[in-house]
Order: sequence, then structure tokens, then C-alpha cells
Amino acid sequence: MTEDRQNPLLQYIVKNPETFAQNLAKIVENAGKAMAAYVEPREKGAIRPVSTDDLKAIVKTLSQVGEYWMSDPQRAVEAQTRLWNNYISLWNSSLKRMMGEEAKPSVTPDPRDKRFQDPEWNDNQFFDFVKQLYLITSQWAEEMVADAAELDEHTRHKADFYVKQIANALSPSNFVLTNPELLRETLESNGENLVKGMQLLAEDIKAGKGELKIRQSDPTKFKVGKNLAMTPGKVIAQNDVCQVIQYTPTTDQVLKRPLMIVPPWINKFYILDLNPEKSFIRWAVEQGHTVFVISWVNPDRRQAQKSFEHYMREGILETLDVIKRATGEEEVNAIGYCVGGTLLGVTLAYMAAKGDERIKSATLFTTQVDFTYAGDLKVFVDEDQIAAVEREMSEKGYLEGSKMSTAFNLLRSNDLIWPYVVNNYLKGREPFPFDLLYWNSDSTRMPAANHSFYLRNCYLENRLTKGEMEIAGEKLDLRKVKIPIYNLAAREDHIAPAKSVYLGSQYFGGDVTYVLAGSGHIAGVVNPPEKKKYQYWLDGKPEGELDDWIASAEEHPGSWWPHWDVWIRSHDDTMVKARKPGARRMKIIEDAPGSYVKTQV
Repeated sequence: MTEDRQNPLLQYIVKNPETFAQNLAKIVENAGKAMAAYVEPREKGAIRPVSTDDLKAIVKTLSQVGEYWMSDPQRAVEAQTRLWNNYISLWNSSLKRMMGEEAKPSVTPDPRDKRFQDPEWNDNQFFDFVKQLYLITSQWAEEMVADAAELDEHTRHKADFYVKQIANALSPSNFVLTNPELLRETLESNGENLVKGMQLLAEDIKAGKGELKIRQSDPTKFKVGKNLAMTPGKVIAQNDVCQVIQYTPTTDQVLKRPLMIVPPWINKFYILDLNPEKSFIRWAVEQGHTVFVISWVNPDRRQAQKSFEHYMREGILETLDVIKRATGEEEVNAIGYCVGGTLLGVTLAYMAAKGDERIKSATLFTTQVDFTYAGDLKVFVDEDQIAAVEREMSEKGYLEGSKMSTAFNLLRSNDLIWPYVVNNYLKGREPFPFDLLYWNSDSTRMPAANHSFYLRNCYLENRLTKGEMEIAGEKLDLRKVKIPIYNLAAREDHIAPAKSVYLGSQYFGGDVTYVLAGSGHIAGVVNPPEKKKYQYWLDGKPEGELDDWIASAEEHPGSWWPHWDVWIRSHDDTMVKARKPGARRMKIIEDAPGSYVKTQV
């Protein structure tokens, strides 16, 4: 230990050259297995040749940035000068350190950046130089995009996203020779970490059927219905689009109005029922709600033509019929989460047009009905990219679940991709078992007709709030939706940004309670009161600008769940005797969570 402090270079030597050489051979062998797992399905035709559409989009977008800077020689020289001045500053500070002088860093990482936490990134001059060189270059590249004044907003958004992804991928923390922690571990273990890492890489490519499916959690530690989605209930109806689950009451009295939950079909419903401590569904049952949940099918070619209209009719509207048969109640409280909330908003507008008044209140979890400020997912949406997705979906009738999973992970690649690449394949460690990340990787497919409608009508053309969206021959108008709305946004949400949810609140025709929760798209919603985490903000009507609303809003510690329950009861708190699944001669198909949610891709 003392010797290492006296000569820090001693920690960067091979401990056992013979063992290291043997492990190099094993690394090559396991790398060969990984390559075989990648090549085999392509040779058999199970995976079509790699499309160049994504690469074309990246090159085209970044070329537009380059054209802006190169079109004016003076502008190009100024940009290059700015970069080289920063390099010279780094070189001068490095020379001072070599001579034993104090030298202030030319650039420092964001304090929240977890990539450079090892002390050697600062203490070791080589790694400090590499770190600063990377930060200077990546920040300069991002500035080039931000300062390209003549780019339209969508092109700038795409360019910024692509530059960040490239910079994240090229971080020195992702490579053994430029990451002090990885280098130490490799040399101390004589390469055992890379042997194990290549083994995990081969396993993950094989599990992805030829595509890399990065494990974010230990998949052997979780099973839906065993230690996930455990709230007792029964499947009481099903069709080609969904199953309907009714949960078993735990109170003698329940609210007269049943509660229908419409989850997203991009992921599986059990995000609201991860485990007994985190389950919103279990908590709602304990508060005296008769809870019904739509569990969407994991589609294949048979659902290729199932459109947004089918999901509305066979999902929400048929579930309302099921609830009437199961409870005898016409009036229902409804919840929609993410795209499930968008579908619920569309359905409410359709029901308003048809005079259907069965839904008496609606709660929207991190839901967009207006897509003006739809966040980083808009990077993937323009005519060329949607056409490419439609071509891909036309081959099988659906979009592979891995495609959407990758898109969501890219939104936070420094949290959801690269740490796992480093941990799994370079450190050779199994990821920690984490229920939320297991759910995140339990992906679902998208039916072609449904997904195409959603991308074009919502993200690309924003037709709902313009009054231009048509469903089943009805032109939809959200202002006809007069029922009370509880509209929950999350302050750090990258998928349904708080600003987007706030703007959408202004298009409904009735009273909207806008609530801003702390944290993001998942943690902001799944926040049990017992955890006493985060906070939420309340203020008046969602009018004017979001920043002004936040400035005058009152902050409340902890979970918003109890506030929502009070809000629900404020509209009707009539209580009746608890209803059990199977009552009123309803046929029970199987136990919750049902079979649809267990289908994996």
C-alpha cells in the first residue's frame, strides 16, 4: 500500500504475465463466440441486413451543421481558433503540472457526471489530460450545433442529439486503456474481468437473437407473477388487443365508481405493480378503489392492422362494458399513463362527440395530448424516419420491442447504456438485480397500424389539439371534454416533458388540476407515500407560462398519491359493498397478472 502511494505507476503493471497471456487467449475465444452469436442469425436470414437509414440521417444532419460553418471562411476560422485555444490552454496547464507547479484545470466535468469519479482522473496527469481533452472536444462540438444559427429547430435538435450520442460513446471512460479504474482492474486480475465480460457479451447477443440486448439487471432474479405484479386479482375478459384484470378488494367498503387504468402498450402494465411496496395498484385497492387494469397484448403479425381506433374500441370502450357487467356501474374513474393517457384523451374526445358520459373523471400520468414540446423523442420523428420505420414494420407487421427500448435508452445513454457496457463487458460483473430495470428491459412490440398512426398524427402532425384528428369518422375536439382532469407531470421527465403536459392541459374544456411531481417519467409516478421521497407542486389553473406557474406554486413534500385520492373523492365519495372478481356471473379466465403480460420477445 505504501509502495503504491510512493510510485503510483506500480498499480499499472501486469501481476502475472503467464496468467495474463492465458486470459488473452480466453478473451479471443469468447469474442469469437460473441461474433458467432451475431453472425449466425444473419447467415440464416433471421435478421435482415443492417439498414443504412439511420446512418444516412446522422450524416445528412451533421453535414448541415458542417455546411453552416464551412460556408463562411471567417466563421470556420473562428470556430477552429476557439478549439485550438482550449487545446493550448490544456497543454500549458499540463506542462505546469509536469514541472510541479499548481495548475488550474482548463475544464471540469459536471458534478453530476458519474463517469470521472475515480480519484485517478484528477491525480494521474495522463488520465487528467485525456479527460480534459475529451471534455474540451465534446463541449466544442455541442457548441458548434448550438451556434449554427441558420439551422431549423428540428435539424438542430437532431444534430444536438447525435453529437451527444457520439460524444457519450467516445468517452475515455468506455475504454480499458483510458479508464484508470478499468485498467487497474484488468491488470490486477490478469484480464479475468475481460474474459468474463466477453462471456457476458456473447450471452447477451444470443439472448437478443443476434442483436445486443444489454442486461441492466439480473434476469434470473425476477419473474412476473412471482415477485413482480403480485397484487391478487383475476383476468375476467380478453380479446385480440388486451386482457382485463379485476383486482381483489381488501376493504369491506369501496368507492361506488370503479377505477379503470389504461397503461402504455410501449411497456408492460406492471410498472404500476412492481412489488407490494411500490405498487400503485395495490395501494389504490387498499384505499377502497375497485381497480380494473387493461393488460395489452404483446402483438405479432396477427395484430398488424390493429389501429389506434381498435385500441380505443377493443381496449378502453370494451373494458367499460366489462366493468358494467362486473359491477353494474356505468360511471367510472379512469387513469391513463404515457401513451395510454394519450389514447385515453383521444377516447374522451370521441366519447364527448358521441354523447357517451360513462367516464366521469380522468387522471393522466405523464401524458401528452399536445406534442409541440414533446422532448427528445421528436429526434426520431420526421417524414424520412417515419417512412423508414413503416417500411421495417411492413415486413413483419410490427416494430420489434428492442427498437423502442433502444430509443428510450438513448435518451439517457450515460445512465442506461454506457454504465452497463462498462460494468458488464469490461469489468465482467453481473448487474445488480433491480426490478425497475428488469421491467425496462421487458420490451413489447408495436403493431404496425397503431404505431404509424401514433407517430404521424401525434408526433409529426400534432393533429389532436389542432382539432384535425379523426377516429371512427369523428373529428375530435378536446374542448368538448368537460369532465374534471387530474394532469400529472414530472419535473425531470425526458419522455413527456412537464412543459408539454402543461400546454396540453389548456386544451381540455373542463376543470384541469395540473400537478408537478419531482423526479422523472417513472419515479415521479411510482412514488409510494411510505417512502417519503421527492415532492409535488400545486397552484392554480394551468394558464400562462409553466415557469410562472412554478414560481407561484406551493411545494408539498412526499408523494402526490394521497392528494389524488382526495381529489377523486371530492367528485364522488359514495361507498358501496366491496365487489369481488367473478361476481355477477363473470367468468374468470385466469389469475392476475394474466398471460398477455408474460409474453416476451
